[in-house]
Amino acid sequence: MQRRLPGPKKLQSSLLSVAVEQVPKFSCQVCLVQKPIDIAQLQPLISDHDAGAHGWFYGVTRRRTGDKITASLSYQAHPVMAEKELARLANEAANRFELKCIVIVHRTGEVPVGEASIVIGCSSPHRRQTFAALPWLMDEIKREVPIWKRETYTDGSQEWVHPITEVT
Repeated sequence: MQRRLPGPKKLQSSLLSVAVEQVPKFSCQVCLVQKPIDIAQLQPLISDHDAGAHGWFYGVTRRRTGDKITASLSYQAHPVMAEKELARLANEAANRFELKCIVIVHRTGEVPVGEASIVIGCSSPHRRQTFAALPWLMDEIKREVPIWKRETYTDGSQEWVHPITEVT
């Protein structure tokens, strides 16, 4: 059974600016940030007394892409559209996987090797729902959300990487 979810409302908090869905028994928080993602601050955002499973995905800048060595990644986004799409996908995931809470934080700007460019957390009553939701969300974010990635390599070369052609 699918739940009908209203559109996102902006909420300003001391933690981060997020789009929050006003749905009973469901919490959705998404945002774009331009600084390192503080994962410890995000952990309470997926807490729910009816959730027996908490799962996390950290997308981290890796050093090698094929035979090239990466110096850094740089992300650009259309912020309003990106947050709207992130909230839409979070709502779709909540319906599809019966999630209790979702948090998605995507970093923009320069992201050095070893640092997270995206963190997705979700909770659900049982582990299978959480385990299934994380790869689905990441694949859909790469496919649907207007965020673009430029890789800068140690040899000084750069290239814009489209998620559809990127090696997963």
